[in-house]
Amino acid sequence: MAFLILFAASVFAVSWTPQQSNTTASLRGLQAVSARVAWASGTNGTFLLTTDGGAHWRAAVVPGAESLDFRTVVAFDATTAYLASSGEGSLSRIYKTNDGGAHWQLVFTNPDRTGFFDALAFWNHGRGIVLGDPVNGRFAVFTTGDGGNSWQRQNTPAALRDEGAFAASGTCLTVHGSRSVWFGTGGTGAARVFRSRDGGLSWQISETPIRNDSKSAGIFSLAFRDDLHGEAVGGDYQKPSEAVRNSAITDDGGKNWAGPPRSALKGYRSAVTFIPGLKNTLIAVGTSGSDVSRDGGQSWDSFSSMSFNSVSAAPDGTIWAVGPHGAIGKLTISSH
Repeated sequence: MAFLILFAASVFAVSWTPQQSNTTASLRGLQAVSARVAWASGTNGTFLLTTDGGAHWRAAVVPGAESLDFRTVVAFDATTAYLASSGEGSLSRIYKTNDGGAHWQLVFTNPDRTGFFDALAFWNHGRGIVLGDPVNGRFAVFTTGDGGNSWQRQNTPAALRDEGAFAASGTCLTVHGSRSVWFGTGGTGAARVFRSRDGGLSWQISETPIRNDSKSAGIFSLAFRDDLHGEAVGGDYQKPSEAVRNSAITDDGGKNWAGPPRSALKGYRSAVTFIPGLKNTLIAVGTSGSDVSRDGGQSWDSFSSMSFNSVSAAPDGTIWAVGPHGAIGKLTISSH
């Protein structure tokens, strides 16, 4: 209740409280499950789990996956989680645990020799979707309906010549409800949003105003608080301090996107999340700092220069961020 009262006043300050990760791996995957439970993942086959709100993090390596870079983690509780690695061909894999990481099962390996997984998401315990960079001119999308035991390739529209997705935070792909899904793209001439209302069976595409002037620029993260209202963030990761066309908002489910009418993000941002229960408040993070929006992405205020790759909010509003060299931060909220 104190959390809601604090925000009801709409006068608050946010900051990151560093936590001890017990690893030096570069962390990009993150899933906040509750006030006590969160998972993270990264390089060298690393995954992390806390069950006490981040007071202690257990860091371990998936056996046989020591060379993999786990860019995405999806978790439902302290026992069930998925890890997705990014890498060319068979280096892109999906693992599953049902016992809190004590054992991991390899459930899917990229079947495309030149493929590259970018992100993984689940609507519920059974239904999930994985996104990969274009193969033979089309984005690779696979879905599961049985908790990851089997995967089916879906048809997608043609990609532009230099179009791809960014596996910077595992959040270029996002889902909502029971069947809605979106993913953002980048590359020279491409900063588009693909959207599906039928679980990835059919797709529509929208242009966005986010910069696409180089192969390192575009959309890096998407977040939706409902089926209509969403936020896209990105920029150019090779120019992390440039605040140039790096965010966009939609109020019609991703059909149309507009840049922020007031103030922009203060640099390249690789991940964004809404704070559950606070429909107009967002947090965005990147290697050059973090920003908060209190008006649904219309304006942004910088609040930290700490370097993070990903951010995730639990249903109760607890928020963590992860980044290079094992960095983990938990959002601290105080009266201003």
